[in-house]
This record gives sequence, C-alpha cells and structure tokens, in this order.
Amino acid sequence: MAGVLYGVGVGPGDPELMTMKAVRLIRENEVIAVPGPVAEETVAYQIAVQAVPELASKVLVPVNMPMTHDKEEMERNHDLAAQTLEGYLEQGKNVVFLTLGDPTIYSTYLYVQKRVADHGYQTELVSGITSFCAAAARANVSLVEWSEQLHVLPAVHRLEHPLDLPGNYVLMKSGKKMAQVKEMLRKSGRDVVMVENCGMESEHVYNSVDEIPDDAGYYSLIIAKEAKK
Repeated sequence: MAGVLYGVGVGPGDPELMTMKAVRLIRENEVIAVPGPVAEETVAYQIAVQAVPELASKVLVPVNMPMTHDKEEMERNHDLAAQTLEGYLEQGKNVVFLTLGDPTIYSTYLYVQKRVADHGYQTELVSGITSFCAAAARANVSLVEWSEQLHVLPAVHRLEHPLDLPGNYVLMKSGKKMAQVKEMLRKSGRDVVMVENCGMESEHVYNSVDEIPDDAGYYSLIIAKEAKK
C-alpha cells in the first residue's frame, strides 16, 4: 500500500505556534520533506526542529523550488518534486512536507500536492496558523470586526491595486517591491502596520508606512485597515 503525502503547516515562525497535530505527524513519520536545497537550512525546518528535536534524526528530503517567474522552469521543478516524493510513497512510506504558515495560503506545496494526487496517491492538508493572523496578534490589532471584509492580496502581483474596497487588507509577498507597495499604501490613506519575520528572532514591528524600510525582508506582512474616523 502506498504512503500518504501530508502538507503540514508549521506556522509563521514561533515554534510554540505549531499545532499538536503537526508535532504528532513529524514524530510519527520517518520521511520529512522541506522546501529548499539544503533541508537543515530551510526556515520551515528551523522552526519545526525547535518544537520536535527528534526531527534532526529523520530522513530529510530537500525539495528545491527556487523562486522564478519562468513558468516552464516552475513546471519542471514541481514535476521533479512530485517524482521525488512519489518514490517514497511507492515504498509505503508516508511523507510529511513542512510548509510555512498554513499550506492552503499561497504555498508552493499545493502545486506538488496536485501532481501527486493526480497520479493517484492519497494526500492530506494539515492546517497551521496563518502568517497574517499571527502578525495581527503580534501587532495587537484585529483583522476584522463586526461586518468588515478582509481582502488578502499578493502585493508583488497587484502593485496597481487602489486598495479601495471596503474593509481591511492583508498584503503578502511585499518584500521585493516594498518602495512601490509603500506608495500604494500612502495613496490609500489607510492605517498601516507591518510585521517582518513574525515569531522569529529577527522580528520587527512597524506601526506606520513611514517606518517601513524599503529593503524589508521577504517575510514581511502588512495589515492596512480603514482609517479611524
């Protein structure tokens, strides 16, 4: 019988925010896949090993999926990742694939899972605490209240978006285009808070657009709320 592929969210950065289910699956299974060329150097591994020290003795499978806008290269990387994991599933071994935050939110893992599922293998998603929920908690602000709407955008792909819908915005994937994102935020007139590297040692909270540095890192999440009246 073939194994099961689990896409397991390890949360945004603080190992104490990992779910009990994530910890259990890591402990119970031998093969752990992580996104990156060197397993031990990946952020997902470094988070999880703090909560599950025995992870260091597991069979670690690095899955290298470098960031690129070349669709053909992305397809090749996703195909290769699926083939690699299917090799373990064919041996009857479960594979636990660690991914940051929640695996259903802009996760590259989803492309791999789709291929594996299409090839007839069983897959499961295991929810983790999302980065924007953790960032809101860290900044001590709500995401939405009463009847407010919440709009989640990959900012780097939506730089011309006017942010004019009612409710509040979460901007993800902002780091590489931060100067342009900041200009978009200024035009919106919204109250802004950004958490960089939420839950990690290098975490930093910025409480206005002007505080946010243009060279903010990749793991930067912005919450833009309707201005208080």
